[in-house]
Amino acid sequence: MRPYLAAAIQMTSIPNLATNLQQAEEWIDFAVRQGCELVTLPENFAFMGPEAEKTRLAQEISERAEAFLSKMAQRYQVFVFGGGYPVPDQQGRIYNTAALYDPDGKEISRYRKIHLFDVNLPDGNTYRESSTVVSGDELVTCEHEQLGHLGLSVCYDVRFPELYRSLVDRGAQILLVPAAFTAYTGRDHWQILLQCRAIENTCYVIAPAQVGNHYERRQCHGHAMILDPWGVILADAGGEKPGVAIAEIDPERLQSVRRQMPSIQHRRLACAVTR
Repeated sequence: MRPYLAAAIQMTSIPNLATNLQQAEEWIDFAVRQGCELVTLPENFAFMGPEAEKTRLAQEISERAEAFLSKMAQRYQVFVFGGGYPVPDQQGRIYNTAALYDPDGKEISRYRKIHLFDVNLPDGNTYRESSTVVSGDELVTCEHEQLGHLGLSVCYDVRFPELYRSLVDRGAQILLVPAAFTAYTGRDHWQILLQCRAIENTCYVIAPAQVGNHYERRQCHGHAMILDPWGVILADAGGEKPGVAIAEIDPERLQSVRRQMPSIQHRRLACAVTR
């Protein structure tokens, strides 16, 4: 693994598949022109609309999203990560799925979102992701000589530190956290949660995001970010409009932080508790 540039794209996806894919391609093109070798797209990059409509169109969304990711990776000769789109299975279940494609256009890793967003927020909005989506049950990491060891996750997963510690136990050095974080929760929690995951695991964090108004009352926080293993924000796309956060992923920086702060090595899981 050598240093490389990564991009966390920020989008305002809407209930229009063609428009979203066009927007995504424009930002992929921009990121590649800046020299990025890994380009990441946020949750719901292909379609951001009411759950019932997304469910009805899930087969079309998944087919077109996957064809798009493969095409973009091959056309631009980069790694492309699609942070979340609905994928139905043969039993009629739908999974919130994230996938990574290599420069040959081949899918090399796939993750099904484990933690589903079922909450009642103080701003009056209620979300029930589990009404249409089934939870995944497998931790996923992907090791590649060019990218390093990636740990995959999606949005609400970021609130569950045990997931990321398990990814690190499996070797993860770079945590991918694509999201469509709500404006209400993002204001207070998004940056803090990302910094916590970076610091406690001494990992890079790449977090593409949705921003702005998508449909009806659905509004996202934005601030796509890339953070280093010390928790330093290397790039932030802001909270106003689509854009891209670009930063270098440096293996020497990773190892330097882990030498200076070897907290993972100091864990004492078998420590007995006495009264």
